Amino acid sequence: MSLPRWRRIARGAGIVGGIAGAGYGVFMLYRMRDVRKVYAESSVSRSKPKGYLPYIPSREEQVKALQTVPEYDVLIIGGGCTGTGVALDAVSRGLKTALVEMDDFGAGTSSRSTKLIHGGVRYLQKAILGLDHEQYKMVKEALTERANLLDIAPHLSKPLPIMLPVYKWWQVPYYWVGIKAYDLVAGRRNLKSSYFLSSERALELFPMLKKEKLCGALVYYDGQHNDARMNLAIALTAARLGANTVNHVKVTELLKEPNAEGTAIVRGARLQDMVTGKEWNVRAKCVINATGPFTDGIRQMDDPKQPKICQPASGIHIVLPDYYSPANMGLLDPNTSDGRVIFFLPWEKVTLAGTTDSPCEITHHPIPAEKEIQFILKEVRGYLDKSVAVRRGDVMSAWAGIRPLVNDPNSKKSTQEIARNHIIHVSDSKLVTIAGGKWTTYRLMAEETVDVAIQACDLKPTQPECQTMGLILDGGHEWTPTTYIRLVQDFGLENEVAQHLARTYGDRAYKVGRSCKLTGRRWPVVGKRLHEDYPYLEEEIGVAVKEYAQTAVDVIARRFRLAFINTQAALECLPRIIDLMAEELKWSKEEKKAQMEQAVEFIHKDMGRSVQAESRNVPINFTLDEVNRYLSQFKTLDKENKGYITIPDIRRTLKQHGETVSDAELHELLNEVDMNRNGQIDTGEYLQFMSALKTGAVASSRFAHALEIDPGSTQVAVNRSGGGL
Repeated sequence: MSLPRWRRIARGAGIVGGIAGAGYGVFMLYRMRDVRKVYAESSVSRSKPKGYLPYIPSREEQVKALQTVPEYDVLIIGGGCTGTGVALDAVSRGLKTALVEMDDFGAGTSSRSTKLIHGGVRYLQKAILGLDHEQYKMVKEALTERANLLDIAPHLSKPLPIMLPVYKWWQVPYYWVGIKAYDLVAGRRNLKSSYFLSSERALELFPMLKKEKLCGALVYYDGQHNDARMNLAIALTAARLGANTVNHVKVTELLKEPNAEGTAIVRGARLQDMVTGKEWNVRAKCVINATGPFTDGIRQMDDPKQPKICQPASGIHIVLPDYYSPANMGLLDPNTSDGRVIFFLPWEKVTLAGTTDSPCEITHHPIPAEKEIQFILKEVRGYLDKSVAVRRGDVMSAWAGIRPLVNDPNSKKSTQEIARNHIIHVSDSKLVTIAGGKWTTYRLMAEETVDVAIQACDLKPTQPECQTMGLILDGGHEWTPTTYIRLVQDFGLENEVAQHLARTYGDRAYKVGRSCKLTGRRWPVVGKRLHEDYPYLEEEIGVAVKEYAQTAVDVIARRFRLAFINTQAALECLPRIIDLMAEELKWSKEEKKAQMEQAVEFIHKDMGRSVQAESRNVPINFTLDEVNRYLSQFKTLDKENKGYITIPDIRRTLKQHGETVSDAELHELLNEVDMNRNGQIDTGEYLQFMSALKTGAVASSRFAHALEIDPGSTQVAVNRSGGGL
């Protein structure tokens, strides 16, 4: 028998074996199911629960309560999705509840996720192939929580179809069985059934997809949400139910008292308001540590000898323009070059790509690494058609989030192999720690944590059972898919703005609409935008302050998502945002300056703008002819042969063509090329800029466009150079 025939037989055997193995895995899912346990279906009630306040208590009221309440049942440290989830669970059971967060709600990992509400397709794969009941249980629980989260926050979440393109025929049945198993585990809580697409149909829905050797695609559904707004909605819901939830308050010390046996028990904390600097003590029967990646810091504040239980891992995401993906279809790359999974998703009218997964150090300000950004771009290029130039300069924002993976210090597993399970630990001094987990299962984690806290600290809730399954979050009670239409018709708001308000505030959007001022134009009647390209309104600044925003970063990063979407637009909006916040919070000139510096630093470091600037320093690798060509362009602008270009040179060149621009616009044009910010563009900076423009490290340039400079041309266009060379 010839060797090619043997290869065909072996390949066929592999396909049959893969199908049989996957089928056996699905069969084992039935075997592993605990048939006696019925996962509760969400009986969502749109009515507001008893004691639900008609307003959001002010931060001043919340701080005053923290300073005057004699003792709380529960004090939670950490205002991410886990901490706010614990606060909501505790207060809904009738426990006197307080929560403090040293930064802003969701300022850490909870606002830096992939924006998916999911069960974990890759975890299910491991559960099937490894017959791992723990992995299966985690996926099952997450899929149940996925359905609940979509129910309780319909204005902030939605189902999203995700395409898995297939380029080898043998993978079609393999992936099909896996995706169908995902549907099967979800059961009656499945969002929508997965399906197979022919290559022609896949390209209709995702036209920028790579066409070569495309066999077809599988499409499955997961949930998508605005993670920072979701985190805030949980905190606001807890506040409306009576919890004292306060951001920008730091725990400096855990307070202990001896119990009847003489053992020192944690009974509160020393707090510091990061806004005013004031310090005070808070007493509580139970203190819960829900600080995500900073878990071990609080544990060792309790007992310096406590071993570390958190293995932090950095996940990088990048934002690309909306034309990189369809508006309503995501993409999954299950087999990257190093085995990691990459998602490619439409979000907030941009394209979100990520994530990486690498061990990292704990920091409050993780910075995206250029190496990881390039890895994501490389994977994106592998799935898009060659006609789509994936350019480094198209990265509009990039950020890093630290995942709080729970890991045994003696384990040799990599972070990619660690399931994102959670653990709950009670120390000898009764400090309750909830660590690990993921966004989707925050509610279940909170339920289990409060159950443990009640038992460990002998708490007496009025409702012993969890109340949060089906509990509607702030803004979701009267929201409907047509809420935005009423906003347009009732207030005269722009359609895009109305959709933004409805998606952000839910049924509270009507109050925002009523606060909007007249524009003095025929249309829109009300609502002045902060930036012409984005639907955020000036009137929302007052709303943001009522929602506990205390810094400019709170607004641009979490009340709005502008810093995550477009760093340049965020910088352009900052002066006006700070002016409006100053009116609300009575900031001095010195405070306004400090806020500007803090926000600019956040955009440059946390949101990757400094990394983006560094990426322009690409190697200059021109031929002699190219160098002469670019130097000729430079001399056309530098009429006086000074050896550098200044604002007057740019102004003169534009004026020769009959164009006049403002000084502010001229400075913006200069700053695109003036990397050392000395007010001049020398020949080295000019060549560096042309190299970045030619290679795609700079995707587009107002400087080049205004002066009609083409990287491939010999000179500045004649009509712009006043006659050429």
